[in-house]
Amino acid sequence: MAKVIVDKDKCIGCGACTATCPTVFEFDDDGLAKVVKDEINDDVKMAAECCPTEAIEIKEEN
Repeated sequence: MAKVIVDKDKCIGCGACTATCPTVFEFDDDGLAKVVKDEINDDVKMAAECCPTEAIEIKEEN
């Protein structure tokens, strides 16, 4: 099973992930992205690929 992680140290709050996949990502009180639904689908993968700072990681769990 995989898990979606946003690295807050890399996130700049550009909104690419929330625009691409609003069911999984939203902004927190600091204006940075956070994961609200741990789901892996094509939109999540696209959001990770499109993140300009590579702040989104999809980790495989064993």
